[in-house]
Amino acid sequence: MARRIVHQLVDDIDGTLLEVGEGETVHFSLNGVAYEIDLTNSHAEELRAALDPYIKAGRRASAGTSRAAAPRRRASRDSEVGEIREWAKAQGLKVSERGRIAADVMDAYRAAH
Repeated sequence: MARRIVHQLVDDIDGTLLEVGEGETVHFSLNGVAYEIDLTNSHAEELRAALDPYIKAGRRASAGTSRAAAPRRRASRDSEVGEIREWAKAQGLKVSERGRIAADVMDAYRAAH
């Protein structure tokens, strides 16, 4: 017995079934988050028209600067990281001055607090 699997694209805005050549998957990003959406040709045109004034006023960013555009972490999170580093040092655990804190150190801190 043969099995046939059919993948169908559906417009993510209105649920229209997209036949071959009737729509597209549009890729875009905002605030460092990449998105993709399946749209009919008319919805794809509407999206591009809505974004056009912003695209014309904006400037292209290189791939290396996309992280710089992302929002900074909350100050409370940064101060928590400092507290975790101090606690870990006081417990004799190895922790770097900068960068990521190891998962086992984070787990130990949470277990103690």
